Amino acid sequence: MFLESLVNAFSVSSDQTRIGLAQYSGDPRIEWHLNTHSTKDAVINAVKNLPYKGGNTLTGLALMFILENSFKPESGSRTGVPKIGILITDGKSQDDVQGPARSLREAGIELFAIGVKNADENELKAIASPPSETHVYNVADFSVMSSIVEGLTRTVCGRVEQLNKEIHGEGGPSTTPAAPRDLVTSEVTARSFRVSWTHAPGTVEKYRVVYYASRGAQPEEVVVNGDQNSVVLQHLNSLTEYQVAVFAVYSNSASEALRGSVTTLALPMVNNLELYDITHSSMRVQWTAADGASGYMILYAPLTEGDAADEKEVKVADTVTEIELQDLTPATEYTVTVYAMYGDEASDPRTGQETTLPLTPARSLRITDVSHSSAKLTWEAASRKVNGYRIMYVKTDGVQTNEIEVGRITTLLLSNLTSLTEYTVAIFAIYDEGQAEPVTDSFTTESVPSPRSFRSSDVGTDRFRVSWQHAASDITLYKLTWTPASGGQTRESVISGNSNSYVITGLTPLTEYEVALTAIYRDERESDALELSQTTVIRLGVRGLQLSDFTTFSMGVSWELLGSNVRQYRVSYITARGDRAEQVTMVPGNQNSVVLQPLLSDTDYRVSVTAVYADGDGPSVTRSARTLPLSAPKNLRVSEEWYNRFRITWDTPPSPTMGYRIVYQPVSAPGRALETFVGDDVNTILILNLLSGTEYSVKVIATYTTGSSEALTGRARTLYLGVTNLNTYQVRMNSMCAQWQPHRHANQYRVVIESLLNGQKQEVRLDGSASRHCFNDLSPNTQYKVTVYAQLQDTEGPAVTTVQKTFPVPTTPPTRPPTTTPLPTIPVAKEVCRAAKADLVFLVDGSWSIGDDNFVKIIRFLYSTAGALDEIGPAGTQVAIAQFSDDARTEFKLNSYDNKESLLDAIQRISYKGGNTKTGRAMQHVKDSIFTVAGGSRRGVPKVLVVLTDGRSQDDVNKISQEIQMEGYIVFAIGFADADYGELVSIASKPSERHVFFVDDLDAFRKIEEKLITFVCEAATATCPSVPMSGSTLPGFRMMEMFGLVEHLYSNLEGISMEPGTFNSFNSFRLGSDALLAQPTRHIHPEGLPSDYTITMVFRLLPETPEEPFALWEILNSRNEPLVGVILDNAGKTLTFFNNDYKGDFQTVTFEGPEIKKLFYGSFHKLHIAVSKTLAQVMVDCNLAGEKPINAAGNITTDGLEVLGRMVRSRGAKDNSAPFQLQSFDIVCSTSWARRDKCCDLPSLRKEADCPALPRACTCTQDSKGPPGPPGPTGGAGMRGAKGDRGEPGPVGPVGPMGDAGIPGPQGPPGPQGPSGRSIRGPPGGPGERGEKGEAGARGLQGVPGTPGSPGREGPPGPRGLQGKDGPQGRVGPPGSVGGPGAPGAPGQNGPPGPIGEQGPPGPAGSKGEKGERGDMQSTSSVQAIARQVCEQLIQSHMARYNSILNHVPSQPVSIRTVAGPPGEPGRPGPPGQQGEQGPPGRPGFPGTNGENGQPGSRGSPGEKGEKGSPGVGIQGPRGPQGQPGPPGEGRAGGPGPAGRPGNPGTSGRPGMPGPVGPAGPPGYCDPNACGYNVGVQLAPNPYQPYTPEEEGEEEDPYGSYGTYPSYYQPNYPQPRPVDPGDPVIAEETEELRSPGIQRQTRSVADRRRGQKGDSGMTTNF
Repeated sequence: MFLESLVNAFSVSSDQTRIGLAQYSGDPRIEWHLNTHSTKDAVINAVKNLPYKGGNTLTGLALMFILENSFKPESGSRTGVPKIGILITDGKSQDDVQGPARSLREAGIELFAIGVKNADENELKAIASPPSETHVYNVADFSVMSSIVEGLTRTVCGRVEQLNKEIHGEGGPSTTPAAPRDLVTSEVTARSFRVSWTHAPGTVEKYRVVYYASRGAQPEEVVVNGDQNSVVLQHLNSLTEYQVAVFAVYSNSASEALRGSVTTLALPMVNNLELYDITHSSMRVQWTAADGASGYMILYAPLTEGDAADEKEVKVADTVTEIELQDLTPATEYTVTVYAMYGDEASDPRTGQETTLPLTPARSLRITDVSHSSAKLTWEAASRKVNGYRIMYVKTDGVQTNEIEVGRITTLLLSNLTSLTEYTVAIFAIYDEGQAEPVTDSFTTESVPSPRSFRSSDVGTDRFRVSWQHAASDITLYKLTWTPASGGQTRESVISGNSNSYVITGLTPLTEYEVALTAIYRDERESDALELSQTTVIRLGVRGLQLSDFTTFSMGVSWELLGSNVRQYRVSYITARGDRAEQVTMVPGNQNSVVLQPLLSDTDYRVSVTAVYADGDGPSVTRSARTLPLSAPKNLRVSEEWYNRFRITWDTPPSPTMGYRIVYQPVSAPGRALETFVGDDVNTILILNLLSGTEYSVKVIATYTTGSSEALTGRARTLYLGVTNLNTYQVRMNSMCAQWQPHRHANQYRVVIESLLNGQKQEVRLDGSASRHCFNDLSPNTQYKVTVYAQLQDTEGPAVTTVQKTFPVPTTPPTRPPTTTPLPTIPVAKEVCRAAKADLVFLVDGSWSIGDDNFVKIIRFLYSTAGALDEIGPAGTQVAIAQFSDDARTEFKLNSYDNKESLLDAIQRISYKGGNTKTGRAMQHVKDSIFTVAGGSRRGVPKVLVVLTDGRSQDDVNKISQEIQMEGYIVFAIGFADADYGELVSIASKPSERHVFFVDDLDAFRKIEEKLITFVCEAATATCPSVPMSGSTLPGFRMMEMFGLVEHLYSNLEGISMEPGTFNSFNSFRLGSDALLAQPTRHIHPEGLPSDYTITMVFRLLPETPEEPFALWEILNSRNEPLVGVILDNAGKTLTFFNNDYKGDFQTVTFEGPEIKKLFYGSFHKLHIAVSKTLAQVMVDCNLAGEKPINAAGNITTDGLEVLGRMVRSRGAKDNSAPFQLQSFDIVCSTSWARRDKCCDLPSLRKEADCPALPRACTCTQDSKGPPGPPGPTGGAGMRGAKGDRGEPGPVGPVGPMGDAGIPGPQGPPGPQGPSGRSIRGPPGGPGERGEKGEAGARGLQGVPGTPGSPGREGPPGPRGLQGKDGPQGRVGPPGSVGGPGAPGAPGQNGPPGPIGEQGPPGPAGSKGEKGERGDMQSTSSVQAIARQVCEQLIQSHMARYNSILNHVPSQPVSIRTVAGPPGEPGRPGPPGQQGEQGPPGRPGFPGTNGENGQPGSRGSPGEKGEKGSPGVGIQGPRGPQGQPGPPGEGRAGGPGPAGRPGNPGTSGRPGMPGPVGPAGPPGYCDPNACGYNVGVQLAPNPYQPYTPEEEGEEEDPYGSYGTYPSYYQPNYPQPRPVDPGDPVIAEETEELRSPGIQRQTRSVADRRRGQKGDSGMTTNF
C-alpha cells in the first residue's frame, strides 16, 4: 500500500521519472530495473505482485548491490538526471552500512531512509543523505507508513528540483570580489578538523567560515580576523561529511565562497575483544578500553535465522571492560558486538563469534553382569548440575524402544530381557537447559543357564533322590527324564520351577539309570540338559572295620563309608566274658568312626557294626580287642639338684591319666615321707624344702579313673652346702688364722672358734667372697676347734671343722753376743734406664691358681725389675703395684716412695691375696685409682702399665684395654702357665712383638726380664718416650696432653672450649684470642729436641683467625726470643719453619703453593713437617707440598716456654694469640712418619681397610690372634706351648648303630696331674642318632610393612621379631654323647643395659672452601658406616652361634605334656665331641607347651658368683630329643663347644667330668651401649679350670639371684602332706637317681684336707 501510494505521486515514463526496486534479506535481488516499466500502471502492477523474500538483514550488502546493479546505464540510469534511493527496513543491519551508504552518496545518489518498527534510527541517519531531518523517517508500524507519503513525496520532489538546478548550472556571471584560494583541511579527528586557506587579494577585514553537515544539519559559522588564514572547527560529529565555505569579508562586500568538504574520523573502537570461559550456558567478554569512551554497549545474539528479539543488549560504564553473558543456549554459535559509547554516539563495533559448549554427556558406559535376562549398566556422572538420566534400550533388530528416566544415579540393572538377543543402549544426561548427547553401547544377553549341582542321594533299592540348585529366578518349570542305561522305557516328569529336588520311584534294584534335567524359562526357552547316572543298590555290610587307640577305659572304632544310601551305623559292644549288658550307639551315615567309653581296663571286648539303610539293615561285621592295663610311668630322672631341692621327670604312660602322686622320703637322714599331686598334663616337678646333702627315695604313681598304677621308684640327692680345704695358718700364741676353699654359691659364712679347754667361743659372719679369717685374743697353748658353716640365703649347710693348738708362751732365749747385720745391697740401675722418666704400675695376678711358691717368684721378678730403674721419685720414675684376684688391691701408689731402697722394701712386704681372676676389673681399678693426680700421676709423663697373669680373665678385658690404650697408656702384658695369648694381645699396646711376653712358668721370667726392662725404659726415655699413635706405639711426644688439651684437663684452661673434630669420636679444642697456651720447655722436652723429628698437627683456621702471621707452635728462650717454630701467614697464604742451626745462626724456610693454600680454606687439614739434618719437608693431607734444604739444627735451651698460637708481632707482656681449632699435635722422633701416616683422621682420606678402628667405635673382633700351637701326641705329657686358636672342626663321622647304654664303671683313683700342654683335640666320639624333630610352630603375626625406600647400601640387621608359637614336640629319641660343661659362677644381679645415647648436635658449619677440596662433613656418615658394618658382624656372629647351639646340642627328653620349666642358667661350655649327623625327621607329635630345661652336666670346682648375664632375645622353645651316647673320646678335652653367653667363671681348675650339655640359653644380642668391647662375641674359655672332687656333680643354682632367692618358676602344686605310715608305697625299694654323666662319691674331711689347693684331679668318664 505504501509503495503503491508513493508511485502514484510521480509521473512515471521513460523520459520522466523511472522507478526500479530491489528486495534484500541475507542476499539482495533485483525485482525490476529502472528501464523495466515505462508506465505508472506497470510499476503499480509490479508492486502488487511483489513476493516476500525473508531472511537476515544485511543492509550494507544491499546498498552496495544497488550501487553496482541498479544505478547503471544498462539498468536504465541516465546521466544529467537526479538519482534518488529510498531504503525501507524494519531492523538493525547485521553488517556494516556506513561504507556502502557513503559510496552511494559520493556517486551523487540522494538517499532517503525509512525505518519501521525495530529499525535503528542511528543506523538510518548513517545511511541517509543530509540533513537527516528531511531524509530520515521512522514509524512504529507498517500500518502507519501511509502517513509519511505526502511529506516524503514533497521532500523528494523538492530535492529533485534543486538537484536539477545544480546539474544544469542555473544563474548569471559573478561580480563579487576575489575569494580566498587553496582550501586545505588538516588535523582531522572524530570531533574536529582544521581549515586553512590562502589569503584573498586586497584588504580583508575578516574571514567568515561556514560549515554544516552534508546530511542537512543547520549551518554554523566562525569569523576570524583578516590576518588569519586557518581555524579549528570543533564539537563536530564523528564520521560525518562536512561542507566548508570560506568567505573573505571586505569593508563593503564579501567574496564568493571557497568551498570544500571533509569527513571526520570514526570514534575510537574497543580493541582486543576476547570471548573466553565458555560453558554451555555462559561466556565471558573482555576488551581493551577505548580512550574517552563514556560507556560500552554489548549486543549479542545467536547466529541463526531467528527472531530479532533474540538479540540482547547490555550497557556498562566506562570503567567496565569485562562482562559475563549468561542464560545462553548450549551448543549455539553467538555473535557478540561491543560498541564504545561517546554520549549518544557509538563507535564502530568490534565483533566476535564463539559457540557455547554442549551439555556434558554421561561418560564411560560399561555393561557388566550380563545374564540371559538382565544386564548391569554403569556410567560416570555427567556433571554436578545434571538432573537425571534418560535410558533408552532397544533390540538391535527390533522396533520397540524401551525408555526409563532415573535420577542422579550411575548404576542401573536392566531386567526382563530376552536371552541371546543384542541390545543397544543410549543414556542421555538431562539438565535444566535440555538433554546432552547420548553415550551408547550394545551387548548381547547370554543363553539361559542350566541348573547347577545336579546330584543324586538317598539311593535305595527302588528309588533315589535327585536334587539341584536353581540357575535363575525366572525359571517356570523343570523337565526331568530318566531311562535305564541298558535300554528301556524313558519316563518324564514336569516339575514346578520352585522345586529343587525330586524322588524317582518305581526303579529296579541294582540297575543303572541315566537322568536328564532341563530348565524352562519365562520366554519358553529351554536350557541345556544336565545328566547323571545312578545305580540303585542292594544292602551291604561295612568294610575295613578296625579297632584302635586303646586306653584303659576306651577304644576307637573305624570303618569305610559305604555310600550316601546308608542312613546310619549301629555299633554294639559287649565284654568277651559276657558279664556286662550289650551297649549300642548309633552313628550318622556320613561318619565312619566312634570312640567307645567308658570301658573296663585290661578287658576283651567284641564290637559289631551294622549299616542301616532306608529299607532295612545290612549284615553285621564283628571284631575283638582288649583295653589297656593301668600302666605306670617310666624312666624316672633327676635334674637341677640344688642344696634344698631337685627336679624329677618321668615319661608318661601311653594311656591318659587323671594325674600323678609323688611320694618322697629322706633315706640318708631321718625324716617322714611326704606326698603331693600333679595334673595329667605334668611330667616334671621341682621338689622344694629338702635337706642339704641328703639322699631321698622318690616314687611316682599314675592315677586313673579306675585305680592307680604301680609306683615308679628311684633315689635322688641334694647338693652339699659346705666349704672345703679348711685349714689353719699363721698360728701364734694368741691368734691363728683359718682359710678354706670358698663354696661357690654361699653368700655368707658363719665362722666359730671354740676352746676345747673351757668352751669359750668367738663367732663372726663373713661375706660369701671371703676365704680366710684370723682370730685374736686366744689363750696360749690351747686346743681350738674352728667350725665354718656355709650359708645360702636362709639355708645353712653342715659344719666343717678343724682343730689347731695355739703356740705356748715362749721361754726367754739365752743372751747372745750382738752381731752386725750387713746393709742390704741396692741393685744398680741399667744403662738403658738412666734417663727414664715414667709413671710405672705393675698389676699382679694374685689368684688362687698362682700359689704361694709362685707368688714368691713374682715378688722376686718385681724386685729385680724395679731395681733396674734409675732415679725413683718425682724427678725420675714413680712405681706403683696393685694385686688383683676378685678385686684389686693397691699395695702402694705412685707417690708412696721417692727412693729405690724404700720401694724395694715395700715390694718384699707384699702378701699373697688369693681369689679368682678378674683382670678387667683390676685394670679399671688402676685407671680410676692409681693413674690419678691423687695417686701421684704426673701430666706429660709416660704412663706405663705392666700386667702379669697366669690365666684367662673371668670378666671382660677388651673394653678397659681399649680405653686405656686410647688415652695414651703404654701397656705390657706378661702371661705364663694357662694365660690366653689372644687375651694378652688385646690387653697390650701395639706392636704385640714388643709389648706381649709369654713364658711357660715363672722360672722362665729371667728369659724375658732383660728385654722387658729395656722396652719399658725405652718407652720412658726423656729424649723420645713411646707414645701410642695410629694403633701402634712410636717414640715421640703427645703435645696435646702436655698443654692440657685433653677431655679431662681442658676445663682448667682459660679461653679453651672443646668441639667436635673430624669425626664424632675425635675431640678438637678451640683456642681463643686470649688463650696463649704456654708450658715450660723443661717439662715437655727436658733433653731438648731430637736431631730428626716430624711435627704432626690436625687443625683448622677459623673465620675470626687474623690475617697477621702467627706461630702454630714455637719454643722461646728465657728472653722470649723464638728458637724453633711454625708460622702461618693468613694474608700471604704461606707457611714458614724456623730454627737455629748448629752454628747458632737463625734459619727459616717458607713454603707456598696450591697445597699450602689448602691450610687457609677453613677446613680441618693434617700438616706434617719432617725436619732432618739436611732437609725440611712439608706434607699437607699426606701429599707432598714442598721440601727445602736446611742446615743441621742445634739443640735448644730448656729454660724457656713452648707456646701455641702466639701472634708474631707480640712481644713481652703484651703477648696475645690467634684463634684457631686444634685436634691433634704430636712430635714423632722420626722423619719417615710423614710418609707412613695414612691420614686416617681425615674423612676424605680415610680407608677403613688400612686404618685402625676409630676411638669408641663398634668393634667386636680381637685385633690379633696367636698362631695355632703344634699338635702333640694323644695323651702324652708334653711341654706346654703357647695357646693356639681353636682349630677348624673335623669331618663328620659316619652314623654308628645305636647301642644300649652301659652301666657306669667304678671310679678310679685320682691320677697325677699332667703338664697343661696345649694339645690337639682328641678323636671325637661317635655321633648319636638325632631325635625326631617336632613340627615347626605357627608363624608369628607379620608386622605391618613399611613404606619402601630407595635402594641403598645394605643396612644393619633390624631387631629380631617376635618368636612364633612353639611347634609340637617330637618323639623322644635315645640320648647321645655330649661334652661336659665347665663350672660357671652363679649368676649375679646385673643392671639392665643403659639406653643408647642420642647423637650429639652437629658442629657449626665451616666457611665455604675453594672448589676442588673435599670437605669434612663426612664424619657422621663415616662413623655410621663403621657402626653399621660392625653391628652387622655382631649380629651375624651371634646368629651363627645361636644356630650352632640349635644344630649341635642334643635336646633333653621331655614328655609331650609338660609345663614350661624355668629357664636354666647357661653352664660353662665343656669340651664336646664332634657333632653327629642329623637323624631322620620324626613323626610330628602333639603340640605341647614349652619344654623344661635339659639335665645339667657335672662340672669342676665351683667358681664365685658371677654377674647375671644380659637377657637374650626371643623365647626358648621346647627341647628336641637327646641322642644315644657314643663311644668315649680319647685324649684330653677338646676346645670348648658353642654355648650361650657365659656368666663370670669361677675359680680355675682342671676340667670336670663332662656331662650332657645343658639347655641352650636365650641368644645374646649386640648391646650398642657396649659396642666396641666384644659384647656378644663367644670367647673360648680356659679348658684348665681348678677342680675339687668333693663338689663333683654339683650344679649351680639355675634360678638363684642375690637378694631375690628363690626367683624360679614353680607351678601352683598342692602343698606336700605327710604320707600315712601304713601306706605300703613307702616300703618299696628304690634305685639311686642322678643327673646323666654324674658319678657320685663321698670322701671324708681328712681326705679333702689331703687335696692340693686348686689342683685336685679326678678321672672323668663320658
